[in-house]
Amino acid sequence: MSEPVSPTENEPLPDEAPEPRRREPVFNLPPVVLAVIGICAAVYLLQQYGLNETQQMTLLYDGAFIPVLYTGQYGFDWFLFTRPFTYAFMHGGVAHIAINMIWLAAFGSPLANRLGTLRFAVFYAVTGLASVVLFWALHPYGEAPLVGASGAISGMMGAAARYGFSIDRSSGKAAFAGEPLSIGIVLRSRGVMTFLGVWMVINLATGLLGFAPGIDGQIAWEAHIGGFIAGFFGLRFFDRPTAAA
Repeated sequence: MSEPVSPTENEPLPDEAPEPRRREPVFNLPPVVLAVIGICAAVYLLQQYGLNETQQMTLLYDGAFIPVLYTGQYGFDWFLFTRPFTYAFMHGGVAHIAINMIWLAAFGSPLANRLGTLRFAVFYAVTGLASVVLFWALHPYGEAPLVGASGAISGMMGAAARYGFSIDRSSGKAAFAGEPLSIGIVLRSRGVMTFLGVWMVINLATGLLGFAPGIDGQIAWEAHIGGFIAGFFGLRFFDRPTAAA
């Protein structure tokens, strides 16, 4: 028969402080991802509420990527050097920026934790540039302005596929784990290929059929493909080597 336990045996001693309960932060995004989201939000608010109609058109012309300006028919201006990068911080509507920022938080956070701030920033710029290069190659005389971060975000999806979408949380923050998979292994991975197949179908459906609820204008699926290719095949140029055990 067990003896009853006195109340004092269950209570902590006066000099023993209870262990603090660890709380997971509501927002645990890397600073560089928060910075990109903040810039995109600030630019969108400026477009919508800080500028008149003439100023909005000027910002769109100077900041968005317009393919026909790169065919040599309209002369030279200094914004030709910046448009292939600034377009990735501009968006065409609430749904457009909201969807992109959600995907940026989901795929950009583990990638930024893996690559580090500088490498991630360069990755964002390069995949965004690759997006407009392919878009321009397919539509060199297009006059519609191209805006949005989805090309660079597609590059992050390409990088995620090379990690097999494997996440390591042992350090307290989510980061893509392991060495990048070879292309052959990725192509043989049923889970990765299923995700990429669904993503590709959605891109083609929204781009070719023009079906994108809440988003005005046509979806530039070509830019998404350009960013994805750059992220998928170029990841090893940005990846940090993992420490050997």
